[in-house]
Amino acid sequence: MPLGALGSHGGYRKQEGQRQRGQGEPTWGLPRAKKRLLWTLLLFAFGCSGLYLYGFRVLRHLEGIIPMGICPTATTSLLTDNFTGILRPWARPEVLTCTSWGAPIIWDSTFDPHVAKQEAKRQNLTIGLTVFAVGRYLEKYLKRFLESAEQHFMVDQSVVFYVFTDRPEAVPHMTLGPGRLLRVEPVQGESRWQDVSMARMRTLYEALGGQLGQEADYVFCLDVDQRFTGNFGPEALADLVAQLHSWHYHWPRWLLPYERDKRSAAALSWGEGDFYYHAALFGGNVAALRKLTAHCALGQQLDRERGIEAVWHDESHLNKFFWLYKPTKLLSPEFCWDLQIGWRTEIHHPRLLWEPKEYALVRN
Repeated sequence: MPLGALGSHGGYRKQEGQRQRGQGEPTWGLPRAKKRLLWTLLLFAFGCSGLYLYGFRVLRHLEGIIPMGICPTATTSLLTDNFTGILRPWARPEVLTCTSWGAPIIWDSTFDPHVAKQEAKRQNLTIGLTVFAVGRYLEKYLKRFLESAEQHFMVDQSVVFYVFTDRPEAVPHMTLGPGRLLRVEPVQGESRWQDVSMARMRTLYEALGGQLGQEADYVFCLDVDQRFTGNFGPEALADLVAQLHSWHYHWPRWLLPYERDKRSAAALSWGEGDFYYHAALFGGNVAALRKLTAHCALGQQLDRERGIEAVWHDESHLNKFFWLYKPTKLLSPEFCWDLQIGWRTEIHHPRLLWEPKEYALVRN
């Protein structure tokens, strides 16, 4: 028999034997059950990816049906405000209108804006508005922010706009109404955007101890990459004001993105926290804000000394502060809304809208 034929038959018998011995076993040397589990996990991963990419808005709509809770009737009847008098929480039964410590959550229709304006006028208040426009954030966002603020922020009230920037000469000229001033304060630029964000707490602390604290009775601190779209009046004033984060106000507490690293001064344990607050908007009287900014600046300094950085930077420290020292008024997501979330029945009249976040442009 030719050698070639012998080799051919021998190879055939060897392969046939291997197939018989391996019958019932999958490829990759895995048992059938494990292979099925692997494919299930892969399909689940692909499904989640597809849902995230193409069904994101659907998920956000479903999130909107998670109940926010109901303000107890006993608390509802006692809710008052220094600027709006008796509040009307019953006008918004579909949303949470108070906190467990009795602070009001301000939604559209729960207050009388005319009463708030008259009270602010009666007290002859001056209201400060601070904003940081550093690096490319200045040319991208500042002009529209200031124009919209002049149109909608504390209309007919005495206002001082404070712009903190590393390029004072580039701040656009603004024509302001009577009793409204624009001050430009120079600050140093930073090599990282994270440092720009975190440095503002110390800068604000120092400013509140200087001219800003001397000429303003109440101060709001805002991010520049947003614009006013509706009346933002004295109904927002209080000793210590926190903003409910528009992306997290429906979430249960255990899902909120607090800092969890116990080494950080901003850390909250799993049983701590009330709401998740947005660092793009907070405010209060000068004394309360001095306390807040000092707390956050010290926490960031301690973290730097330990070689760590909170997951959401100054916002993480802000949330720690509001857990320890409860705000006296909360602003609903109507006061600072992101259109990317989509339509929500409870959002009636947004006062402030996020601008598109072009991080690749402004952070590099």
